[in-house]
Amino acid sequence: MENLTTRKGWMSLLAKAPAPALTALWETQKAPPGFEWLRPPETGGVMIRGRMGGTGAPFNVGEMTVTRCALRLESGEVGHAYVQGRDKAKARIAALIDALMQTARADALREAVLEPLAESHRAARSARAERAAATRVDFFTMVRGED
Repeated sequence: MENLTTRKGWMSLLAKAPAPALTALWETQKAPPGFEWLRPPETGGVMIRGRMGGTGAPFNVGEMTVTRCALRLESGEVGHAYVQGRDKAKARIAALIDALMQTARADALREAVLEPLAESHRAARSARAERAAATRVDFFTMVRGED
């Protein structure tokens, strides 16, 4: 799972988080600080690339819609967000959290927002793995004792 103490970890979690859960956890926080947009939320497409077997030559799988934004807090920290889909509010919240994770509020924010999101993500992955395991078929060969 993501390391919530690194920017890569919390950015990954914020990008994957369901918008309703992220919004609900964000609304429990004290009033957001003032900020200015460096890049207001905008929606566009990105090309998704894959590799056959994970190591083969890259190929284009298709396009995905993303929303991105960047902002600067009044204290100077810059936050960025790239989220799947067209949810501009989710992108704004993710960028605010990214910027605030670079301030003294990082520990409180990690405990109140990021850790519950991470636990929810782990539970969803575990449930998905259990459903997949229920359909697993083990093939084996019986030895009949003949040569």
